[in-house]
Amino acid sequence: MKVGSVHRRTIWPSADGQAVEVIDQTRLPHDFVTTRLETLDEAAHAIRAMLIRGAPLIGATAAYGMALALKADASDAGLDRAYDVLLATRPTAINLRWALDDVRALMAPLPPKDRAAAAWTRAAEICDEDVAINRSIGSHGLDLIRKAAARKPGKTVNILTHCNAGWLATVDWGTATAPIYLAHEAGIPIHVWVDETRPRNQGAGLTAWELNNHGVNHTVIVDNTGGHLMQHGQVDLCFVGTDRTTSEGDVCNKIGTYLKALAAKDNGVPFYVCLPSPTIDWTLKNGVKEVPIEERDGAEVSKVTGRTADGAIATVQVIPDGSPVVNYGFDVTPARLVTGLVTERGVASASKEGLLGLFPERR
Repeated sequence: MKVGSVHRRTIWPSADGQAVEVIDQTRLPHDFVTTRLETLDEAAHAIRAMLIRGAPLIGATAAYGMALALKADASDAGLDRAYDVLLATRPTAINLRWALDDVRALMAPLPPKDRAAAAWTRAAEICDEDVAINRSIGSHGLDLIRKAAARKPGKTVNILTHCNAGWLATVDWGTATAPIYLAHEAGIPIHVWVDETRPRNQGAGLTAWELNNHGVNHTVIVDNTGGHLMQHGQVDLCFVGTDRTTSEGDVCNKIGTYLKALAAKDNGVPFYVCLPSPTIDWTLKNGVKEVPIEERDGAEVSKVTGRTADGAIATVQVIPDGSPVVNYGFDVTPARLVTGLVTERGVASASKEGLLGLFPERR
């Protein structure tokens, strides 16, 4: 997608072939900064500190992290250490484990001298596959937007999204935003309600930044506004992403997604989850009971960072001294609240049979 008029991906090999470069998303939306990752530890830090984030991009970065690690130590011990270090960075997004399992399985049979180059090639393939998957998700989601547009000829289709499931969360296109970008390019009149998504404000800071750069009509709203808009007929569709989806259709996404799904259900608003197949955890059934929910630093809740009137970037505290904070990063939306799962193979019901209908090889 675009930054200004320039097409960008979120991760790309450096010109000298010795590192990968990423967009430092902790600096957005006020500063566009890229960062060079040369080592395993730097890749792990980028994931842990959320310089990069979003399940698909975490997986892609982990794959490159394995390749960088094997350049330094291609032994079996080095392979295992890289796997363990990267796996420990974030607990919720399943793409992390998927990418690490994929690379380790391919590297294990190879002689150590061949591993670094092979891992580098595989990481690049994972990135290209992610782009193709997201473009396909966009095509299937576009059909849903076209149907919504047909129900209100000549009027704008209003879409609500939560957090950032945009191209910044993937290698390109995004998951929940891919249908939006394709609809925009197809000339369908659309408008996106962008939840701010406290506490990290990834909707206000990232999704809005993306849509603004790409020229998509949008409005930032506080997280508690979505239900009101739905009550008054101002939301036609909800599109959100997911960090992990169970085999029976429960969806784990950024905290607050469950509340949006409840409001959508109460108001008859279709609620779709856009996901690449590596985000499906076929080993889990009950998301509420089985998905590990990341608890993050309370400072993300107690403090906010923004640009002051004089242009400086400042962090301020918004709660009283001494007040305790809990900061859950994700919640689980039960399958019964999900209208459909939009995958690269089509739209499935949020159920075991729905998913197996699109992925019969998993039976």
